[in-house]
Amino acid sequence: MIYLDYSATTPVDEEVLQTFIETSRCFIGNPNSLHQLGSSSKQLIDQATKQIATLLGVKPSEIIYTSGSSEANNLAIKGICHQYQNRGKHILTTALEHASILEPLHYLENEGYEVEYLTLDQNGRVDLDDLKAKLRDDTILVSVASVSSELGILQPIYEIAQIVSKYPKCFFHSDMTQSIGKVAVPLTGVDLISFSAHKFYGIKGIGCLIKKEKISLVPLIHGGESTTIYRSGTPALSLIVSMAKALRLALSRLAEQESLVKQRHQDCITLLQQIPVVTVNSTSYSIPHIVNFSVEGIKPETLLHALEEDEIYISTKSACSGHEKVSGPVYAVTKDEKRAQSSLRVSISYMTTTEEIGQFIESLKKAIWRLQMK
Repeated sequence: MIYLDYSATTPVDEEVLQTFIETSRCFIGNPNSLHQLGSSSKQLIDQATKQIATLLGVKPSEIIYTSGSSEANNLAIKGICHQYQNRGKHILTTALEHASILEPLHYLENEGYEVEYLTLDQNGRVDLDDLKAKLRDDTILVSVASVSSELGILQPIYEIAQIVSKYPKCFFHSDMTQSIGKVAVPLTGVDLISFSAHKFYGIKGIGCLIKKEKISLVPLIHGGESTTIYRSGTPALSLIVSMAKALRLALSRLAEQESLVKQRHQDCITLLQQIPVVTVNSTSYSIPHIVNFSVEGIKPETLLHALEEDEIYISTKSACSGHEKVSGPVYAVTKDEKRAQSSLRVSISYMTTTEEIGQFIESLKKAIWRLQMK
């Protein structure tokens, strides 16, 4: 088997899994309970929270645990807009955002909010002059992912934060699901940050929203205080502790792993460019973990399943983006509908080998040839 869909989810690191198992066995108390077992569990969560805060350079009080990035994104967007709707109803975002950003924004449009999309340059990065021109006194939120899930484009987050900071009534949210634990992105000036453990070899079902201390939110889930007043429910102790472990491991290995990914990325790009019917959609600002390409005249789902016959697993787009025939992000950057209709995503890990890339390319060539002959 050759797995090349790491941006959808990563395999669980063995050390992280052992942390989850041991915590589940040894700490059975509800952290919200007042007895000793509950207190022990709460102390462990507090230690994990402090560790995450230290690793990311934020305050423990700014961490809200969620079930993943989708919940974190929904909490950030709806929570801000409902809490501060008296400030205005104008929102800025991009066409590159994940479905868990775009769908909440469509929902808010039905409530009278105005959503405006920022212009992208030829590399898919936010045009900063356009951002300055579109910011208004009634702009309540700017939401831009640090790295797009389909094309892997790294945005100028620090520069965006600096521009937004000149509008004190406006908040800046960044979905950092595809960057935390993979590439270094400055958090300075970002008011709300979303991420999920299963993107950096943690376990599915746990994520985080970092919220600056002075900001308030209307919760998505009501029902009493848990680890925070912004998200009710019994704290997922073992998931939280295992996420802290996964984050520590990912950040400690960041430089080494990124170097390995860059090598495999260059191998993949070089070989793809040698196939006449293939066009690479990734830009010079795409992180090495994601390679997006299109194959002329072949439906991406057909090609995906052809590769699957060789036990090679890639993606047509973000796993949560639904079944639309056209990739919105690819079209937003390339302005080419045919490329957007035929785009595929390979996502690479430090675990990916040169041999795996080579086998993928050979299988891709054979699959293209077979499908063209039909």
